[in-house]
Amino acid sequence: MSIKKVVILGSTGSIGRATLDVIKKHPGRFDVIALAAYSNAELLAEQCRQFRPRYACLANRNHSDTLRALVNERKTKLLFGEEELVHLTSLNTDIVVNAVVGAAGLRASLATVQNGKTLALANKESLVSGGPLFPEIVKKTGSRILPIDSEHSALWQALSCGKPSEIKRLIITASGGPFRTFPAEKLAEVTPEQALQHPTWKMGSKITIDSATLANKGLEVIEAVALFSVPVERVSVVIHPQSIIHSMVEFIDSSIIAQLSQPDMRLPITYALFWPNRVESDYGQLDLKALHQLTFEQPDMKRFPALRVAFEVARSGGTAPAVFNAANEVAVAGFLRKAIRFTDIADIIFEAVDTIPVVSQPKLDDILDADRQARELAQQIVERNVC
Repeated sequence: MSIKKVVILGSTGSIGRATLDVIKKHPGRFDVIALAAYSNAELLAEQCRQFRPRYACLANRNHSDTLRALVNERKTKLLFGEEELVHLTSLNTDIVVNAVVGAAGLRASLATVQNGKTLALANKESLVSGGPLFPEIVKKTGSRILPIDSEHSALWQALSCGKPSEIKRLIITASGGPFRTFPAEKLAEVTPEQALQHPTWKMGSKITIDSATLANKGLEVIEAVALFSVPVERVSVVIHPQSIIHSMVEFIDSSIIAQLSQPDMRLPITYALFWPNRVESDYGQLDLKALHQLTFEQPDMKRFPALRVAFEVARSGGTAPAVFNAANEVAVAGFLRKAIRFTDIADIIFEAVDTIPVVSQPKLDDILDADRQARELAQQIVERNVC
C-alpha cells in the first residue's frame, strides 16, 4: 500500500486522539499533513511535536499566543480561525478525518467533498443537518464519505454482503445509556455527573449526554437515512446493553448480517483509514467464550422521547434535522452547566422542531438559517426554564 496523506480536524478530541493512536500503530503508512483543534493549544502542540504536520490550525483565536509559544513555526505552519480550518480540506491529501464536534463540522465536510477528497466522517451532524446537500456534490466530484461512527461503520461493512435492492432493514443498536432501567419519574432529578457515566463507551461530554437521552441514536437514524439513501421506514433501533453488536442489516431473504467487536473506536477508524483494504489489528478483539449473553429490547420512546422526535424529523426531512440537531446542542450545553433539567432536553428539541417551519428542499443558507433560528429559540427556552 502507498503512504496515505491525512488531515485530521478535531485532533485533540476523543476521535482525533484515537485516530492518531491508529496512525502511530502503523508507522510508515500515513503522512499527517495537518492537524486542527478548537482551543486545546497544549495538546495540539504536543501532537505537532510527535507527528510533525506541515500545518496546525486552532479555530479559537483566543489561544493563538499559547500555540505560538509551544510550536516551532519553521517546522509547522500555524493557522488560526474557522476559515483556515475549512481551508485545510483543500490541501494535497488523500483523506480528511472530520472529528469536529457538533454542527461546526458541516462546512468542513462540505468543503472536503467539494474538493473531491475522501471524507472519513465522525461528525454525524454534517449529514444530519446538511444531508440534502451532499448527494449532488458527491456525484459531481467523485468524493467518498466513509463513516467512522461504530454503528454506521458496522452498517457499511454489513451492506457489502448484498445489493441495495436487497436491503430490507437497517438495524442500529444502542446500549440504552445509563438510564435504561432508571425510574422514569426520577429522570428529572438526574445530574450531569450521573449522565456522564456511560456504561460501555468513553466519549466526550456532549455525545455522552446524547447517549443518555438517546438523542444520539436519533441523530444516527437521520444520518443513516442520508448516508445509505434508505427511507426512514427501513431503519430501526434496538437496545443492546452489551454493546458487542454495533449494528445489523437485514436482507430480503431474512438473513441478518451483524458486525461484532468489543467497544473500541479504533476499530472503525482503522477500517476507514485503510479502506478498501483490511489490516491486522487487535482493536476490539472478542473472546467469544467469555460472552455469556447478548440481549435485545425495544427502546422506550416514552422514557426517551428525543428518539421518537428524531424519527419524525427524519420523515419530514429538509431543514427539520438541522433544527433537531441545533436545539439539542443548545439544550445539552444548558444541562451540562446545570441551567435546565435532564428531561428538559427532549422538551426543548420538540418545541424547536414544532415551531420552526421546514424548508423541504434547502440550500446551504436555508440550513444555516434553520440552525440559527433553532439555537436562538432553544437558548430562549433554556433561559426561561433555568432551574
